[in-house]
Amino acid sequence: MRAIHATQAGGPEVLSVVDLPDPQPGPGEVLAEVAAAGVNFIDTYQRGGVYPMPFPHVPGAEGAGTVIAVGDGVDGLSVGDRIAWAEAPGSYAEQVLVHADAAVPVPDGLDLAAAAALPLQGMTAHYLLTSTFPVEAGHTVLLTAAAGGVGLLLTQLAAARGARVIGMVGSREKEALAREAGAAEVIRYTELDDLSSDVPRLVRELTDGVGVDVAYDGVGKDTFDASLASVRRRGMLVLFGGASGQVPPFDLQRLNRAGSLFVTRPKLADHTVDREELLWRARDIFDAARAGSLKVRIGARFPLTEARAAHEALEGRATTGKVLLIP
Repeated sequence: MRAIHATQAGGPEVLSVVDLPDPQPGPGEVLAEVAAAGVNFIDTYQRGGVYPMPFPHVPGAEGAGTVIAVGDGVDGLSVGDRIAWAEAPGSYAEQVLVHADAAVPVPDGLDLAAAAALPLQGMTAHYLLTSTFPVEAGHTVLLTAAAGGVGLLLTQLAAARGARVIGMVGSREKEALAREAGAAEVIRYTELDDLSSDVPRLVRELTDGVGVDVAYDGVGKDTFDASLASVRRRGMLVLFGGASGQVPPFDLQRLNRAGSLFVTRPKLADHTVDREELLWRARDIFDAARAGSLKVRIGARFPLTEARAAHEALEGRATTGKVLLIP
């Protein structure tokens, strides 16, 4: 089978196309023919060496496809079943091994490309809104990268709960997408001189000087100070990504001085601890997408062999919505 190798820690240029033996499912595993693989920032962190990984490795952990072989001890999955996954290392390939406990069924009426776009980013948006900070009607939310993959989903879900979403984007095109998804207000950060002072000033103007109940920040280093300064007294900053780089250590007394704030750095794996929780989040997201109440924007589809270009586009913030690789 064809697959992508990250040969060493580095930039997108370390990605290359290789031929590997077809995998064989072991006990508790199924082998899936990949219809589409999701491209996510965590893949770039692993490729770049921010997160320790062995090299070479096949990047990617998200996707959707069809079961073509079943290992011993697997119940409830059969050849021909359509599945999606958020935790199957080596998904940048034509075939991937998926642990049966990590496979979620794709409902009829939802195509596999849309299903591949949802497991990581959709369930991330789900846990951010339902578990990390339960958003309710009347809350005001600040969201960085509001036109990104998580951003567009999270904006829709928050607006559907009756929250007021203030989105941050980098262009007029992305502003239009954020507003279409339900953002009540949009800040174009590329037009500001100093994010750390201008964003909080604009947010305070939009909230009668109070600030937001929660700031969801997936950009990291470039926006962290601005997000923190935009949160109301006893509010929360949720740092769920580092698209611009990792946030350096900071003095916890800042939280005291800013009004007894809360800061958390969650991840999906801690919110899909058991099969029941995984299926709950996946069903909620898949059912909403199938019903049309949650719009899935696939902003770019690259052939598997162009994984390098996909990483360059993602890291260059040249994409909106979800980026997929198609074997």
